[in-house]
Amino acid sequence: MDHMEASEYCWQTDSSPLPCSEEPPFLYVYRPLLELTLCSNDKTPAMHFSSTLLASVAAFFAVTAAYPTDGAQALVQRDCSSEVHAFNLARRRGVKRSLYPTMKNLTCVLAPETARENYATQTLVRQDVTDGQEGTTLVLDVGVLDVTTCKPLPNVIVEIWSPNALGNYGAFLRGAFPTGSNGIAEFQTIFPGYTSDGANRINLMVRTSSSISSGVAHVGQVFFTDKWTTIVTLQSPYNTNTHTRVTNLDDPVYRAASQTGFYPVVDLLSINDDWPEGIIGYITVGVDPSKSRIFN
Repeated sequence: MDHMEASEYCWQTDSSPLPCSEEPPFLYVYRPLLELTLCSNDKTPAMHFSSTLLASVAAFFAVTAAYPTDGAQALVQRDCSSEVHAFNLARRRGVKRSLYPTMKNLTCVLAPETARENYATQTLVRQDVTDGQEGTTLVLDVGVLDVTTCKPLPNVIVEIWSPNALGNYGAFLRGAFPTGSNGIAEFQTIFPGYTSDGANRINLMVRTSSSISSGVAHVGQVFFTDKWTTIVTLQSPYNTNTHTRVTNLDDPVYRAASQTGFYPVVDLLSINDDWPEGIIGYITVGVDPSKSRIFN
């Protein structure tokens, strides 16, 4: 059951549905659990609370009641990254495409520059760059962060290009699209096949404005974990790739791209817990828009 698409409403009392955009705050926290019991394809009220859900809601209010007042001792800061990741993973089950409302990673680090390789001029402005190429669907969201302000950078062109499942470059799998007001440009492509000249990657370039002819603020490459590449490339048509695979740590470009605290690996989630159906990928790239250069 695709809970995120099954119903416009995820909270119903009697005959008065409340849109998800107006959910009470505690529903936002427990949305993954609520979707399992409150959403239905026919949009009929479904108030079948499981004991797990009731316990979870009770726990939430217990935590809320225990929240310190102004006179209480300050909370101790701790790393909640694992809990946040688990929540995001649960929230995205059943999602057919990724459209992040905000950047996932606001770490203000300048992404290292790499050489511009296998680039072709006259790039088309488009989001879907698949061009009929076979392979595992990849919805790639590239967030662009202005490191001079540490804020999302809207209205700048992001270009991507990558090899096909067999590890070959061509006129396919190339495109450009401007970032939205949230600083994110989204593309529909495929998981790339590895080449013999480096670790499995997608090339990208960030321009200084929404014009495809504007200066270039950043040229880089983003990579995938070796495990993801191993799993995906066991399947057809990737398993007919005749290139010699290079792992991340054996690629000097990957090592260079990992400098200065930047992590050049795309964060991946499978769609519908079944990765052959497709993958959602996200990465934030820090750039300095004042550093513009022109390529001949």
